Amino acid sequence: MPRFALRIEYDGGPFAGWQAQADLPSVQGAVERALAALDRGFAAGARIAAAGRTDAGVHATGQVAHADLVRDWDPFRLAQALNWHLKPAPVAILTAARAPDTFHARFSAIARHYLFRLLARRAPATHDRGLVWQVGQPLDVAAMRQGAAHLIGRHDFTTFRSSMCQSASPVKTLDRIAITAHAVPHGTEYRFALSARSFLHNQVRSIVGTLERVGAGAWPADRVAQALAACDRAACGPVCPPQGLYLTGVDYPDDPFGVSDE
Repeated sequence: MPRFALRIEYDGGPFAGWQAQADLPSVQGAVERALAALDRGFAAGARIAAAGRTDAGVHATGQVAHADLVRDWDPFRLAQALNWHLKPAPVAILTAARAPDTFHARFSAIARHYLFRLLARRAPATHDRGLVWQVGQPLDVAAMRQGAAHLIGRHDFTTFRSSMCQSASPVKTLDRIAITAHAVPHGTEYRFALSARSFLHNQVRSIVGTLERVGAGAWPADRVAQALAACDRAACGPVCPPQGLYLTGVDYPDDPFGVSDE
């Protein structure tokens, strides 16, 4: 059976997350229904695998999944046909590519990239409602960068790990946290870009929620180091809401799409 890699974009607002769940809308379920409408072999109960199982309300601009189909589709036609069957769900196949049988969207990945958007302004978000986390006051970028520096590298991230996390180990290597500020009408948008081979459940949202406390002046920057060293979930700052989080890209040793996801 030919294997296809799919790069997927979606608005996570209407979904209970990526993973298929009984009686709840999911991104995986929407894509699988579209595949089943095109490929009878897929309708026999086959599943797709994704690079990251995003939570309810989390978005993606560069999710990657793979599917094994009966028909050897032209990749461009496959993407277009899937997009037709995905209507009106806010899910789009950006591109499809033929992939080797050894490719696995999750297990072949060597890096994942996330973006978190935080809007600081008093007026409610309108065009970006559901796409950003909004706070009322501007934040101190320099202080947040100082706090974030303590998290770069290989650490035990128990403090920043959900109690429901199923990862075998809390030890992860965080390769990058870049924090930038962008002027928007009557406010500022702060963007947090994080990269790692893999992340713990709620790790990004726990980190951003903690750094927001630093930026707001409620925490000194060195308290982030203390929280990390505590290896205690109670030492974490507030976990921020999901709507500002995006899975933006996944890297592979042999990229099936022919270009880097970054």
